[in-house]
Amino acid sequence: MTPFIRLTLASALALAASGCGGGSEQPGPAPTGDAASTGAPLAATGEPASLASSEAAQSVPAGPLSCAADIGEDAARKLVEQCRAVSPATHPPCNTANSCAMIRNETARGCAILGESADTTPECSINPISREAAADLVARFYAAINARDYAAAWGLWGPDGNPQQTLEKFAGGYKDTRRTHVDIGKVSDVEGGAGSLYVTVPVTVDAELADGRRQRFTGSYDLRQINRGMGVSQGWHIMSAKLRPAG
Repeated sequence: MTPFIRLTLASALALAASGCGGGSEQPGPAPTGDAASTGAPLAATGEPASLASSEAAQSVPAGPLSCAADIGEDAARKLVEQCRAVSPATHPPCNTANSCAMIRNETARGCAILGESADTTPECSINPISREAAADLVARFYAAINARDYAAAWGLWGPDGNPQQTLEKFAGGYKDTRRTHVDIGKVSDVEGGAGSLYVTVPVTVDAELADGRRQRFTGSYDLRQINRGMGVSQGWHIMSAKLRPAG
């Protein structure tokens, strides 16, 4: 099942204008440990946008949503076990109280750090440098948004998150959206250059706003990771996004 997320036209345009090039292959903002906007849309009812957005936002639950609450305690524990088996962190974010997306992010990071050893590690079912891993990152990005774990989503842009948006602005772009269905298209071939690997992941996003209106976007995400021969990779990260409203 493709995850659901929240996205507004304003945030999509902000993402399309954003870019993240270069940088070291380090994790994003520090995730939770072992313990547990850019503009408002016009009001469909004709009310002032600020009032409509405020009232609509009340129907969007606060987060983040714990993995245990999202998929159940037993399934969440299995994700935690996989995460702890490969995470190099002293206090990894492998805990059922964190979002499933955060746990999966750490598992993917750990598998990428393992490098070629990941090929024989049971917890690393996806080759970290593959097109499948690139599609998985985009799915995890939207899963984090769906769980309202904006820090986990923002951190997938690189070591310091999205350089064009603070975490607060990034999270604010999703405050008026209830859910979004994302379809991932055919991922491009992985290409190499200047010590890095690059890939493009096409997406179609159908968003439902908190006031019941719907929006659709099409576009793509450009991802990058360091070539294993150039150092220790921590997997794909978002380099830039190109999203536009679709008819």
